[in-house]
Amino acid sequence: MASDTGLSLESFGIEQPYSLQAEQSVLGAALLDPASSVDMLIQKLRPEMFYVRQNRAVFTEMVALITNSMPVDVVVLADRLRGEAAFEGTDAKVYLTELVETLPSLSNLPHYIEIVHEKYVKRQLMEQARETLEQASDDIESKVMLESAEQRLYEIRSGRDTSDSQLLKFAILDIMTHLQRLAGPDREAYLGIPTGYGVLDRKLAGLGRSDLVILASRPGMGKTSFALNIAVNVAKKDIPVMFFSLEMSTDQLAGRILSSEALVDSKIFRTGVENDSDWEDLTKVSEILGPLPIHLDDTAAITIPEMKSKIRRASRTAMAGGHKPIGMVVIDYLQLMSGSGRRNENRVQEISEITRNLKIMAKDLNIPVMALSQLSRSAEKGKADHTPALSDLRDSGSIEQDADIVLFLYRDAYYDDGPDVNADDALCIIAKNRHGDTGKIQMRWDGLHTRYFEVEYGRDY
Repeated sequence: MASDTGLSLESFGIEQPYSLQAEQSVLGAALLDPASSVDMLIQKLRPEMFYVRQNRAVFTEMVALITNSMPVDVVVLADRLRGEAAFEGTDAKVYLTELVETLPSLSNLPHYIEIVHEKYVKRQLMEQARETLEQASDDIESKVMLESAEQRLYEIRSGRDTSDSQLLKFAILDIMTHLQRLAGPDREAYLGIPTGYGVLDRKLAGLGRSDLVILASRPGMGKTSFALNIAVNVAKKDIPVMFFSLEMSTDQLAGRILSSEALVDSKIFRTGVENDSDWEDLTKVSEILGPLPIHLDDTAAITIPEMKSKIRRASRTAMAGGHKPIGMVVIDYLQLMSGSGRRNENRVQEISEITRNLKIMAKDLNIPVMALSQLSRSAEKGKADHTPALSDLRDSGSIEQDADIVLFLYRDAYYDDGPDVNADDALCIIAKNRHGDTGKIQMRWDGLHTRYFEVEYGRDY
């Protein structure tokens, strides 16, 4: 719909594109044969995709009926639409009956759905153009306009619409629809993204889309290795991952991945392969890892706008080739990132800005963002127990505040190399979980192959 404020499309003599017949045909098909039509509609369309108010109201009530396991027919719908503003002065039952009677062909439903969706996307693109014109007339900085336009185009391409606020009833319908999908045969597609570590996934219910996950430890504890382990596990589920490393080169990252997956000594990437067995293992694993959708980026001192641009570009390229967009981002590590570079801004303020913007990025892109972080030396000073706490997060209390999940890695052997300490024993500590349980998970650290294993699941690879 046209904007109520500022520039309007109508002022340029531009009419909003829509197809009344396609919208009515979609609804008529659902009423004529709900058993075979409704599931397709729910998966492909949303109420806001209907331009005509009456059609939008009809589809909204259809979704509500399906959510509540009620029959979708003319009588029930007409009763629910009684008093609906869109039908003021119109007999809803007559309108619904006409939808069924004027349906050209039930077999053409996929084509009608495509027309409705196509017109909706065009309206979104026109609205985006209008917003850009309005920003230009308000003398907004060009880089802000570019960021805004790029984000909006990404949302349109990925099928999300965040341009307007949403009524509670529509949010509830979305949640109920999501719960139905979780109970359906394709539930795996709607669950949190699995890390590949069973106990951790049970406690977190996977990594939630739009979550900011902080993985923190003291240097040398193995957080990069753990993050790479998770990235590979996620990619094996055909979920594309983009890994930004501000500390290591892409060659070093690839070497870590090969070492942990082929179970060869990581030092061979510095000294060379010395036996045929390692060559055989590396060759075999390379063939498996090669097709995985893992994107590595080693740009130093990268900023969040640059990251978002690279993520969107990779997603556009993937979708153009019929593949999935980026589904998870890993950043190694937080303290090496650059903020906006404002003058008189100390490091604490800069880290606060970075974590806040990382959370916004996760929400905007609707994917989990895992950011690695150093722990301050306070985790070691004057403490008999060196187990990390949230207060040990380095540089800013906003890290704890902005994060949805905070994970710590800890190994006793890092502080005590005595004979009674097992060098392989490790903990993954869930220190914060906005969605559920916290606690400690027993792990094993395989330093030779730079890999973490859960004790309960052993070497499950």
